[in-house]
Amino acid sequence: MPKTFFITTAIDYTNSPPHIGHAYEKVLADVIARYHRLKGDNVFFLTGVDQHGQKVQQSAAKAGVPPAEFVKEITQKFVDLWKKLDVKYDEWAETTSERHKKVVQGILQRLWDDKDPATGKSRWIYKAKQDGYYSVRQEQFLTDKERGPDGEFGPEWGQVEFREEENYYFKLSQHKEWLFRYLDNRKDAVIPNFRQTELRNAVEKLSGDLCISRPKSRLDWGIELPFDKDFVNYVWFDALTNYISFAGYDPKADDYAKQSQEFRNRWSRDTLQIIGKDILVPAHGIYWLIMLHAIGFPDDQMPQLLVHGWWNLGGAKMSKSTGNIVDPFALIDKYGAQALRYYLMRGIATGSDADFSEQLLVNTGNNDLSNVLGNLLNRTLTMVWRYCEGSVSLLNLNDLCDRPAWSEVRTLVQTEIPESFNAYVQEMSAFNPTKALGTAIFLGLCGNAIVEITAPWKLAKEESEKKTLQAVLYYLTDLLRIIAIRVSPVLPRAAHGIFDQLNWKMELGGKEERFSLADAEWGRLPDGHVVGKPVPLFPRIEK
Repeated sequence: MPKTFFITTAIDYTNSPPHIGHAYEKVLADVIARYHRLKGDNVFFLTGVDQHGQKVQQSAAKAGVPPAEFVKEITQKFVDLWKKLDVKYDEWAETTSERHKKVVQGILQRLWDDKDPATGKSRWIYKAKQDGYYSVRQEQFLTDKERGPDGEFGPEWGQVEFREEENYYFKLSQHKEWLFRYLDNRKDAVIPNFRQTELRNAVEKLSGDLCISRPKSRLDWGIELPFDKDFVNYVWFDALTNYISFAGYDPKADDYAKQSQEFRNRWSRDTLQIIGKDILVPAHGIYWLIMLHAIGFPDDQMPQLLVHGWWNLGGAKMSKSTGNIVDPFALIDKYGAQALRYYLMRGIATGSDADFSEQLLVNTGNNDLSNVLGNLLNRTLTMVWRYCEGSVSLLNLNDLCDRPAWSEVRTLVQTEIPESFNAYVQEMSAFNPTKALGTAIFLGLCGNAIVEITAPWKLAKEESEKKTLQAVLYYLTDLLRIIAIRVSPVLPRAAHGIFDQLNWKMELGGKEERFSLADAEWGRLPDGHVVGKPVPLFPRIEK
């Protein structure tokens, strides 16, 4: 029985509508999830929205509407965007749901009730008064260790202000050594590996504990602390807990082994959390891992963190406050969802930053999709109908390409194309869809090269070359079938379009199970298979 692959993304903060960075992260997650379904894995893909917090309360007040109404409107924009972008998730998280609230309060109560026999006080949570500098963006008090060489707090902390108030704290510092050991023992806890080094360096600076509450007198838009009704939980045990609350976690079970089989089938060492580089430290790399440790998750059930970079604009991080953003809805309306999905996966290496360029989106779509894949599809099916009445014959091209002029064809057939399959699997397994897509485009280039080398229009003029012509056209047609399988995680609609024109697996039209990695091998089209008529699938983008 295949194991479930659990993939989840950082939930999107509903203080403002989605931008291109949100689109990239969700498409990346969707591509990885689709690839695992392509492999035959069971997949549980979770995403959603973070709806609580001070900034939401302030924005709602500014808009003159209740917070619940404010987040409902923003949430719908995210839902609409994922639908337009063909992001296929299995569970949707909203932190205002009663289901989530029960899990958050259950965990907090359990940690509060976990008493030290010597003192009678909670081993994890305590109440204290604190004053100091507070980062509004990161929603935490800062210490002198967070200051830069110039003595100032860096721009990564956003607005910093001085505050004094009483709150509840979660003990972090006493678990610093545990986190060190965990990172030393699991070398791929964070990928890319330089992000793990970055996290380890941050753990070295860890001191103090985590403030997890806000007094209701200042903030009432949040989940109430179960042991003190004058406070609400603030961000950390709320937003971060979504990763398990919507996967079926039971807060009453004080050990991972006591969780339901359903939850343990979903959440395992294979769990992948996709996050932006700005929330690795401290939120996910420190707070979240220690929180899981606190509630009984063993080291071998900690999630793997895949940290992606940013889409910048003009060399600067996109920011709503500066107007430096790209609207994904406008791009979809202008170029289509498939072109945008392709550019987002082709234009940035996972883990790196890249500058967003609308011109590159156009060029990439035209060069890779129109000129390579679309051209191969159209010319192949046109020739099948022109020279073979729409049907292909299963003949072995290897036996027919021994003439000296076709040495390139022989190399492509026998060596380069099979090797590209191994490269595809390797890159997708390493969460590098950019390079994996390169193998599909390589197949398209190979197909177009074979057309030029073999010149089917010349073969059609010679009766003695009839079998050679049939072999060439069968090979090109089956190559298109394999290309469709490879691009299906990134271009699901286009992959269905290719299969439709190939007249292949029509009974599964529109369904994801139409594609299987096990089918991406030579010779699956039967002898005498009749293809459909060519229809332009990747029209050129005119900007």
